[in-house]
Amino acid sequence: MFITFEGPDGSGKTTQVQRAAARLRADGHQVLLTREPGGTAIGDQIRAVLHSMDNTAMLPNTELLLYSASRAQLVGEAIRPHLEQGGIVICDRFYDSTMAYQGYGHGLDLDTLRIITEFATGGLKPDLTLYLDIAPEDGLQRRLSAVAQGEEWNRLDDMEMAFHRRVREGYHQLIAAEPQRWVQIDGARSMDAVHDDIMQVLASRLKQMA
Repeated sequence: MFITFEGPDGSGKTTQVQRAAARLRADGHQVLLTREPGGTAIGDQIRAVLHSMDNTAMLPNTELLLYSASRAQLVGEAIRPHLEQGGIVICDRFYDSTMAYQGYGHGLDLDTLRIITEFATGGLKPDLTLYLDIAPEDGLQRRLSAVAQGEEWNRLDDMEMAFHRRVREGYHQLIAAEPQRWVQIDGARSMDAVHDDIMQVLASRLKQMA
């Protein structure tokens, strides 16, 4: 089963993917926890370029191609092999982030993004996508608090508020277009409340696929 987590910056995804993976492993599942961009040695190098505040001149189409390159490596090197062995993959972001950020956020052509994504992934699609929703203003305030505690503030965090609003609206459009794959969860609540909802969804889906 291939599970992805999506959401605006500051929605709490990274914390929740880690907690979900730990719970599923404790229940005896073989879980690969990975992330985008990154997840492989090559992908992590691409991530450093994408997120660096030294690269504010990066064009949206360059950004798209770098994300897609990292994704292609991750799918081929890590995700597909683990799925073929019968394991569960949990990925912190996948191609829906490209549609939301580079498509709706930057305004790149969505049909072109779909073609590039199809090539990068070989047609691989998540079985389930959990979307943690939060208002951009609240999410970025969370990010600033995390940065004060030593976390990274990256190039995309630094985009103007209008960009982050377009990203969130883009996610809502993606959910409306493919509701059977998505589950939306209110990410503005406590970590425990969000985690409980996530585990209820995962338990139900895993039971259906058993």
